[in-house]
Amino acid sequence: MLRSHTGAPDLAGLRVDAASGRLLGARQVDSPNCDDRPAGQAPELLVVHGISLPPGAYGGPWIDALFTNTLQADEHPYFATLAGLRVSAHLLVRRDGSVVQYVPFHRRAWHAGASRWRGRERCNDFSIGIELEGTDATAYEPAQYVTLGLVAAELCRAYPTLAPEAVVGHSDVAPGRKSDPGIAFDWPLLRARLRHFLEALPA
Repeated sequence: MLRSHTGAPDLAGLRVDAASGRLLGARQVDSPNCDDRPAGQAPELLVVHGISLPPGAYGGPWIDALFTNTLQADEHPYFATLAGLRVSAHLLVRRDGSVVQYVPFHRRAWHAGASRWRGRERCNDFSIGIELEGTDATAYEPAQYVTLGLVAAELCRAYPTLAPEAVVGHSDVAPGRKSDPGIAFDWPLLRARLRHFLEALPA
């Protein structure tokens, strides 16, 4: 992703291409941890996650490595606990607001695990998973809310089955098992950013 002269991410090139399932302007790192959605199933839910590897550390190649099954257990003591894990997300929004895409939106990323939303099991079938680089108890960066708001608005425009109200946390679809994006996540700020971009995007 390009960066402006202020150092903030340049969001001008971020656009969802529904035909390819790609976020144009995002860095692309293909994950093998995905498969086909059920026939005819379009995205209906956006699940926000939080991740940092190792916990509390930002930057570095470790999230890419986790989602591409190349994370080495001997690189850090925590990584041994992730050995054999096969997971992914559609997108990662890093602390500076830049974006990485791992799975096309029309495919099923392995992000939610055992999950339920409004009586429906297996949220991976009908959701898009977006990871934010962060922890439950540490404030996320303003740039992340801007990027997430824009991307969510773009997704709602590209997929009419996805409504602005259907943006939830991992903790909402897996309560008691997952706590991310955590108590530090500012939901009112995200809703405001999403509303702003929905109003600003051309019809």
